[in-house]
Amino acid sequence: MIDVQTVFRRFAGGYLAEHGASMLPSHRRAIADILACRTPALGGHLWHCPSCSADVYAYHSCRNRSCPTCHAGQTERWLADRQAEMLPAPYVHITVTVPEGLRSIMQANQKDGYALLMKAAAEAIIELAADPKYVGGTVGVLAVLHTWTQQMVYHPHVHCLVTGGGVSADGRFWRPARRNFLVPVKALAKLVRGKLRAALARKRPDLAVPDDVWRMPWIVHATAWGRGEQAVLDYLARYVFRIAITKSRIVGLDDQGVTIRHKVRKSNRWRTIRLGGHEFMRRFLTHVLPKGLHKVRYFGLWHPSKRELARKVRVMLSLERPIKQPAAETPDEPPQQNRVEPDPDIRTCPCCRHGPLVLVRRLRAQTAMGP
Repeated sequence: MIDVQTVFRRFAGGYLAEHGASMLPSHRRAIADILACRTPALGGHLWHCPSCSADVYAYHSCRNRSCPTCHAGQTERWLADRQAEMLPAPYVHITVTVPEGLRSIMQANQKDGYALLMKAAAEAIIELAADPKYVGGTVGVLAVLHTWTQQMVYHPHVHCLVTGGGVSADGRFWRPARRNFLVPVKALAKLVRGKLRAALARKRPDLAVPDDVWRMPWIVHATAWGRGEQAVLDYLARYVFRIAITKSRIVGLDDQGVTIRHKVRKSNRWRTIRLGGHEFMRRFLTHVLPKGLHKVRYFGLWHPSKRELARKVRVMLSLERPIKQPAAETPDEPPQQNRVEPDPDIRTCPCCRHGPLVLVRRLRAQTAMGP
């Protein structure tokens, strides 16, 4: 299967020779990290299998958040840390998309523009939800920034996971949202636009944004996302650490270009598109975020300053849930105390899939020698 690293090995040298002088440092770093990921350049460990006498070389990951090889592990670790923080409540998925007339300004001012966009979207949701006509309480908002379409075209938007209810101002009551409804999307779109305009004027008065840009309609979608922890896990797995493209959608590669799959939303069918090698590189790098920019942020009830309040709400909601009866043990099931759990530290040989691997030595970066 063709991956992004294979594509970069084919085209990165020529792309750097042609565009390297004008490239952002974050783009150059992404290219270097992806090319070095899980190769001798980063070092690693040498393992040996006593059963089949195989030597296994395991090289380090680059841990760049734009690297498709690394983001799966990041997702798993992050999910494990966040699972205990989720509320046993319904959730709503809200997507806020920047109109086309504002996208070039956002792209030229990514660090400020993206941060203010996420904040404006979350604050608008919290403000509307606090209205007694809708929820009448403080909701929790987890905002995730994405900047691409399936064809890797620049398309900045924010995915927001919102609790389907909020806590009252005095912190004593949980006020659930109406079934499959949180706030009106048309009012939300106007409020996000107004908040972003005001925030940009305060933070970046040097930006000359044409007035007609602020008259363009914003696209906002809201969808009920299910109830409880499983809804959160489904959402997070789909959105939090996703990158512009993964190897499952790269279907062709030659000396001139790359062929990728993409889904047409209106017909819900898969199509293919062919991109030149340098065009693929350009589109991919467009979505590499500036250093230090957080693409996942927490607002409202999920803000770090409200952790104690969120803990009380979790207890409050848990007490309202029906208690699950423990399943009866089947007669042929071994007693719990006799079960032997596998040791997670034991690594199994990938060659014979039987023998445990023994660490031989560490491999230093740049000087590591593979087979």
